[in-house]
Order: sequence, then C-alpha cells, then structure tokens
Amino acid sequence: MTSRELLLMAIPACVALAGGVLAALWHPSHRARSLIQHFAAGVVLAALAVELLPEIEREHAPGWVLGGSFALGSLFMFGLKIGTQKLNAGGAKTKGASVPKGLLLATFIDVAVDGFIIGAGFAAGGETGAVLAIGLSVELLFLGLALASEATRGWRIIAISGAIGGTVLVAAVIGKVVLAGASHAVIGGALSFAAAALLYLVTEELLMEAHEGDEPETPFSTLVLFAGFLAFWTVQLVGRGR
Repeated sequence: MTSRELLLMAIPACVALAGGVLAALWHPSHRARSLIQHFAAGVVLAALAVELLPEIEREHAPGWVLGGSFALGSLFMFGLKIGTQKLNAGGAKTKGASVPKGLLLATFIDVAVDGFIIGAGFAAGGETGAVLAIGLSVELLFLGLALASEATRGWRIIAISGAIGGTVLVAAVIGKVVLAGASHAVIGGALSFAAAALLYLVTEELLMEAHEGDEPETPFSTLVLFAGFLAFWTVQLVGRGR
C-alpha cells in the first residue's frame, strides 16, 4: 500500500470528522437537509455510473459471479435495513437513551461497508479507489448532520463522527490488503457487491430520508440531484484531461 493510497483513504475519515464538527455548530432545516441529501445522492450515482460500473466491466469476471455478488449485496443491505428497524423499535421503548443504538449500529456497519468498497476500488487499480473515496466523502459529510438531528448534539456528535471516520479508514485498509493481488473474478464480485450497496444508499437512505417530513418537495430538489451528478462527473473529466 502506497502513501498516496493511504492519504486518499484518509480523506473520507477526515470529512466524516468535519461533518461532526459542522453538525455541532449548525442545525439545518428540513429543507436544507433535503437539498444536501439530493446533492449527495447525485454524487454517489455519478460514482456508480461513471467509475464503478465501467470498472466492473473491465475486470471481465464471469457473469454468474457478478450477478450473484450483486444479489448478495442487495440481500445484505435488505437484512441490514430490517435489523435496524427492529433495533430502533426496541430502543424506542427504552427511556432516557440519548442515542438510538439501532441507528448507531447500522451506521457503523454501513460506513464499514463503504470503507471496504473504497479498499476494493484501490485493489482494482486505476483511479477507482480515489473516485470512490471522494464520492463517498459527500455522504460522510452529511452523516454527521443526520445523526445530530436524530440523536445527540455538541461534543458527542464530534466523538461519534471521529469514530465513524476511523471505522471507514480501517475498513478501507482491510479491503485493500485482503483484495490485493486477488483474481479478476474476486475483484469484480467485490465491486458488484459494492454497486448494490451504493444503489441501496441512494434509493433507501438518501432519497427516502430526503422525502420524509411534512414539507412538500419541489422540482428544485431534482435539479440539485443532477447538479451533484454533474459536479462529480466534471471533476473526473477534468482529472482525465478531457
């Protein structure tokens, strides 16, 4: 593992901590949160469409491996969703709990998967790891705001965000080490699993949460989603010198 790769892996961790600091100082309205979520969804969709899916094709893994890994990733995220709902339902009956334990557990599992995805991207070679690290950083920046609105505030959210950042970094290093030198089938399967996880992140977390609440959504929110996609795509095109 090179120092450049480690530095890039540290970007999401630092962004996660920065998100906690931001959450401790700023409490956005539902409207502002919704726009942030739409922008983040656009960025993650761009990472999926512009970098991850083409990289999966370049691995030339067997179709049954890719399809099976995508299905496994979908079932894993579905199981995580069901488990989170049950934990939160049980935690709601516990008085005096400042932080919903189900939400925190799901969050740490989610960011660990994100970190492993980043590590898999670096194992695949090229710029996949760097692109995924930057793309998922947008999600992690928002995560502090989401946890602050749901659970706690002040120094506690900074501590939680720091722990989240550390989890992402460790998981990314593990992903890189475990998959280093792996076959094309293994790399392709890992990236296909990652694609399912990212698709879940967009459809079942970012956009679903953005549409919650009493305030009606406006067409401007959709425009912000496309702006997020375009911003990420533009950065990649400029980086390739086009």
